[in-house]
Amino acid sequence: MRRRTVLAGMIALATGPVRGQSPISSLPPREAHDGAKAGRIVLIDIRSSDEWADTGVPRGAVRLDADGSGFEVRLAGIRLDNPGKRIVLIDRSGGQANAIQQKLAGRGWRDLAIVRGGMLGSGGWLAEKLPVE
Repeated sequence: MRRRTVLAGMIALATGPVRGQSPISSLPPREAHDGAKAGRIVLIDIRSSDEWADTGVPRGAVRLDADGSGFEVRLAGIRLDNPGKRIVLIDRSGGQANAIQQKLAGRGWRDLAIVRGGMLGSGGWLAEKLPVE
């Protein structure tokens, strides 16, 4: 476990902006749902436990509080455990996921996307009546 944590930390802490960085990559909620259901993506709910309790969590999503201890290292571990799968972040309305995606893109993460509208935003997960747990 220790070696995986060290490797995950190294990935999360890679430095240097990516030249020619494309704008934020986002998916419509239904596409994120279908991709997670088919096993093509790993959907990660980055909200807090209070928010999870308020609205539920998208079915099949991994819960990983963005404000929790070791968030980036744990995210990197999930990435290592799921080679070839795109990581897709969902938050309340898209703002926090967007900021995290930009930050990590600057560190070389090219396989991250966000769910448009998050859980509660216009056109988001709940507006599309997608399943929650």
